[in-house]
Amino acid sequence: MRVDTRAATGAPASTEQPKAVWAVAFASVIAFMGIGLVDPILEPIGEQLHASPSQVSLLFTSYMLVTGVAMLITGVVSSRFGAKKTLLAGLAVIVMFAALAGMSNTVEQIVGFRAGWGLGNALFIATALATIVGAASGGVARAIILYEAALGIGIATGPLVGGVLGGISWRGPFFGVSALMAIAFVCIVVLLPESPKPARGTSLAAPFQALRHRGLLTVSITALLYNFGFFTLLAYTPFPLDMGTYAIGFIFCGWGILLALASVFFAPGLQRHFGTLPMMGLALGLFAADLAVMALFAENKTVLIVGTVLAGLFLGVNTLITEAVMISAPVERSTASAAYSFVRFAGGAAAPWLAGKLGEHSVALPFWVGAACTAAAVLVLSAGHAALAHIDDHDPAPHSVEEAQAITVGD
Repeated sequence: MRVDTRAATGAPASTEQPKAVWAVAFASVIAFMGIGLVDPILEPIGEQLHASPSQVSLLFTSYMLVTGVAMLITGVVSSRFGAKKTLLAGLAVIVMFAALAGMSNTVEQIVGFRAGWGLGNALFIATALATIVGAASGGVARAIILYEAALGIGIATGPLVGGVLGGISWRGPFFGVSALMAIAFVCIVVLLPESPKPARGTSLAAPFQALRHRGLLTVSITALLYNFGFFTLLAYTPFPLDMGTYAIGFIFCGWGILLALASVFFAPGLQRHFGTLPMMGLALGLFAADLAVMALFAENKTVLIVGTVLAGLFLGVNTLITEAVMISAPVERSTASAAYSFVRFAGGAAAPWLAGKLGEHSVALPFWVGAACTAAAVLVLSAGHAALAHIDDHDPAPHSVEEAQAITVGD
């Protein structure tokens, strides 16, 4: 799919969005901060709670596993209670479990509360994406870019906040997430109009039925494999870096800034010139090469720092993958999103734990495995090219007035 260029011919600019879109986008920024907030404190948690890297990495594994499984019910919940109530339920769950994680005294407790956190994350994130895509002006591509910008800003600022709070105590970032999510909760209550329930409910079987479409299955498996590289970078790299919370925070802040720039500016321009599928393949290939270089020089902190920051450029491919999901199969966007997220999160849940476990035996091995899995993602994408050929010829159709009103009443 090519990025919608109708803004140049009179379509609304990306900044001219309904207030509901900005409310959800702002809440999404805070939600995505929760990912980076934890990174600077992984090693301090291990040291102070006497846990190995693989045990600490279970914080990501439990979070991802529950997030992925819960994605299967997000459509059912939102179709019965409406977008606003689902978003608020997700935020409330995160507020509670993030605070409980901050009060924990063992790694096992934190892992368990992170699982609850994953449930809230699934309810919020899946509904937020569908809400923004359905309500934003300027087409699907512009809406996804806005969503990915929120992701990039949240991930970029999260490590900085996590580093500052983690410098005080490893509990600080957890309480910080809880407080920020409470702010997001208030924003949604005040700024997002109440929406009616959809005319018909979503079936629990719908995401599995959607995966029968080869295009959606191909993109989902591609993302699953790519997640092994992504979470090797995110959950394992702080251990071989062996630096303070502030330093880790700044490093991952740089990574997040490049990710945001790539998502919002670089990826769309390259997509217009070369197409979605070629750019997805190239970005994944470059990320695999980046991880391979980090594996070759795993003992060199300078190489690890540069490789981590540069990875943000390649990970901007998220924009294109998300776009591809939305039009890879003739199913509702929310159903496609649920199916895709289930495969990539639940399937990739072992990635953080595996990286930590392998790292206990060899510093370089996790990076090699991450590079191999990401390279395999390129092969899967190439093998499924025929089922995705329509993506580069697809132009997003305008959303109907009925669809927009169903999500943002009164706009």
